[in-house]
Amino acid sequence: MSNDGSLAGNERFESVDQVRKQLAEVNYLSDEGIAGIVFLADRLGKPIMVEGPAGTGKTQLAKSVSELLGARLIRLQCYEGLDESKALYEWNYKKQLLRIQATKSSDDAVDWSELEEDIFSEEFLLTRPLLEAITADDPVVLLIDEVDRIEVETEALLLEILSDFQVSIPELGTIEAKQIPLVFLTSNNTRELSEALKRRCLYLHVDYPDLDREREIVLMKVEGITESLADQVARIVRSIRQLELKKSPSVSETLDWARTLVLLGVHNVDAETATKTVNILLKYQTDINKAMKEFKNEATFARDG
Repeated sequence: MSNDGSLAGNERFESVDQVRKQLAEVNYLSDEGIAGIVFLADRLGKPIMVEGPAGTGKTQLAKSVSELLGARLIRLQCYEGLDESKALYEWNYKKQLLRIQATKSSDDAVDWSELEEDIFSEEFLLTRPLLEAITADDPVVLLIDEVDRIEVETEALLLEILSDFQVSIPELGTIEAKQIPLVFLTSNNTRELSEALKRRCLYLHVDYPDLDREREIVLMKVEGITESLADQVARIVRSIRQLELKKSPSVSETLDWARTLVLLGVHNVDAETATKTVNILLKYQTDINKAMKEFKNEATFARDG
């Protein structure tokens, strides 16, 4: 326990700078804010609530931390209708039924109290991502992805785990964590999350990267791209994001566009090239029409200096 009563982690990182350098080694370019929150989550034993627009690297952050730690990534993909049997645990009813039938077919008298105790033992328990994460013997990073997709009532499933890293199962009692995993919850802000859930987490907002960082990401992720083309891509995408769009291009879409330009042998992006390939960046026709109007502005393709 830490001084504030929270469960402390295993102190996997020595400093914020170390987190940032190690993330870079697994090709995730973080800033000081991202690295700082990861460091604090490790030291305080608290989950991280990562909010921001879709496609800004929220899920990738958890994957990259898992990679740099050599830890197993356990992912719970949230969706409307997610319940306890898919998130936490359920009983293996078919196996239980077979055990009951086998017992009843034997010549011995059935002791129903013993049978009930037997079929509700760990042998018949099917672990789902949340329970699997806290009962794992090996190092684990738990990713609860798109938590804003579940109903408010379902959030209650998460509260006990995120507070005390334990699960209460009526038939077995309380199962406590063997270790404290690093936990990431991601949200695209499609609905407001409960105060109870937010209170248990450290908060991190991941927005679209600034120009310099997005250029660095493109250079790191896109094989064969030149510094000049990476700079053009980052600048044009920045100008497009400043428009009133239904959906701004994500970082992953920026990378797809950059790879497309490299495959086409493009060295300098002009209005014609941008117009022909804009469907890689944007997925709504109204957004594409706005972007094509922007491409007629020569300033969109101008470079500083």
